[in-house]
Parts: sequence; structure tokens; C-alpha cells
Amino acid sequence: MHCHRIIISTLSPYFNSTVHVKIGPYELKNPFLLAPMAGITDAPFRKLCRLFGAGMTTSEMTTADISLWNTAKSRRRLDLDMDAEPRTVQIVGAEPQQLALAARICADRGAQIIDINMGCPAKKVCQKAAGSALLRDQALVRQILEAVVAAVDVPVTLKIRTGWDTASRNGTEIARIAEQSGIQALAVHGRTRACRFKGAAEYETIARIKDLVSIPVIANGDITTSQKSLEVLRVSSADALMIGRGAQGRPWIFRELNHYYETGETVEPLEINKVRDIMLDHLDSLYRFYGETTGVRVARKHLKWYCISLAGSDSFRSNVLRVDNAFDQMRLTREYFRQQAEQEWVAA
Repeated sequence: MHCHRIIISTLSPYFNSTVHVKIGPYELKNPFLLAPMAGITDAPFRKLCRLFGAGMTTSEMTTADISLWNTAKSRRRLDLDMDAEPRTVQIVGAEPQQLALAARICADRGAQIIDINMGCPAKKVCQKAAGSALLRDQALVRQILEAVVAAVDVPVTLKIRTGWDTASRNGTEIARIAEQSGIQALAVHGRTRACRFKGAAEYETIARIKDLVSIPVIANGDITTSQKSLEVLRVSSADALMIGRGAQGRPWIFRELNHYYETGETVEPLEINKVRDIMLDHLDSLYRFYGETTGVRVARKHLKWYCISLAGSDSFRSNVLRVDNAFDQMRLTREYFRQQAEQEWVAA
């Protein structure tokens, strides 16, 4: 893949423009969407990303096997964002009628968009011939998409990769099948399943897919900065971008992306006390959503990600990831920021 310099003049169509990305009847408020990530984009994190301007959020990937929906994990993953529109649920599976039934139940519960996962590279998912493994069977892909679209009255969307491996990049063929089957938007992670998350994302492949279909195409993969976001929009010609790992530990990335998209200028960094309040509120929401025991465990991964962008956080990270209760996680977080504020005061 060739590198491209970002030249603002060539990107001018993206500045001060009105977004007109529609999925069925829903017009997205901006082109920056939160990617569904299992074990990460739970209800508290989705709400936080929307607070910072995510144009749409989607539930964590949930199995289409409704016999497994009685577990606490599945119930939480199917928790709908009733305060947001559109309410989008992602399901994964390999049986057309099973997926159709799951989609119908989700729609009956209030889901406004059903997203089908055919992009997950996880071994445990692919071993069940689901996720990105489905890309190897185009006939089955068509059967699944047609069954789900026929089963619900709400828009159905699809998330894919560019293919199973570099020898079988069939994202263009899958995109055609998706449009013919009634899919109303397509998100493309610019890598094959074999690549997982390594190597450069194939934005040119996404551009070829965009040229072939008339439905909205959403680019995904390695979008971590404001400048990179506009570069990806330009190279891929995508209608919108889906942010995954770039939002981990930095839910305010959507604030940065929207500001740069609208003005061409980099937004001022968040004040340290604002970052403190975001983290404390996030921790509190996790404890309330999961209960203390599970909430503390889930919080550890988010604290680890937050620490990546926190100055002098090595000691704090080491300590806060070891405690096993909410009180100490909150206490150590407050202490870290108090120490940072004291150091700034002394330096000044």
C-alpha cells in the first residue's frame, strides 16, 4: 500500500459539509461511528462515546443462538441503548434461520438496525464457521442475508473483511451479494481474516468496493488520529468511518475527529481534570452496570488503555490493575491525578 500525504486542499469537500449518510430512515449525525467490539463496547462505553460525538454505536457482537441468551453475559450484550437512535444490535452465527429468528426477536425488543458480523477473526468464532469464516462460502452468505432481511422490517447492515486470506480477497463479490440481498450499509475492515490486525489496512480495496455498490460503505481499520481519518475518507471514498481500537482508552477521539472534520483544525487537548472526571465516571458506570466484582474486572482493561496516554502512569498502572475492589480502583485513580496536579503546580 502506498503512503499518501494529507493535503488539506484535496480534502476540502470534507470540511464544513453536511453528512448525509442514511441507513434506512436513519440519517447519521456525523460520519464517525464506534465499531462493535466484544468485551469492550458495552452499554457504559457506548454511552461515553456518544457523549463525545460518536455518530452511531452498535452493541457488542452477540450469538444468534437464542438458547444462550439467558446468560448474564448475553443479557448485558443485548442491552439496548434506549436513549439513542438508531439502536443497533450486532449478531453472529452461521445458520440462516437461526440468524433470522435472532434478528426478529431483537427488532421486537426495540432494535432499529440489525448488523450481521462476517468480519470477526477470532478462532472460536471461525471454528463455528461464523464471523469472517463465512466469507469462504458466498452461497451461504447470500442465504443468510436474504433470510435476515426477509425476517425484519428494520434495516439490516453487514460488517466484513476484505476476504479470508490474501489469496482469496473476495470483498467485492460479497459486497455485490450484500446489495442484491437488501443490505442497507456495509462496513469493511480493510484486512483479510488471515491478517487479523497486522499489516497496513487496504483502503484501496475498500475504494473498489465503494465503486461497485450504491449502499453506504463504512471504512474500518487503523483510524487513530484526526489527520488519518480524513486521509482514509479520501483514499477509500467511504461514506463514513468506524473507529475501533482508536477509541480504547480515548473515547474522546470522536470529539477530536468531528472538530477536525468540521474545521480542519486540531482541537485543544482535554484538561487533566476533565480526563480524571471521565475516568471516574466510567469506572462508576461499570460498577453499576456489572456489579462490583465483574465491574472491577472489566474496568482493568479500560484502565490499562487509559494509562497509555497518561503521563508518568507506570506506577499507577501497576498498582490499579492489581486491586480487587471498586473503592481502591477509584482511590488510586484520584491519587494519580492529584499527584499530577501537584507536579504541575510545582513546575509552574
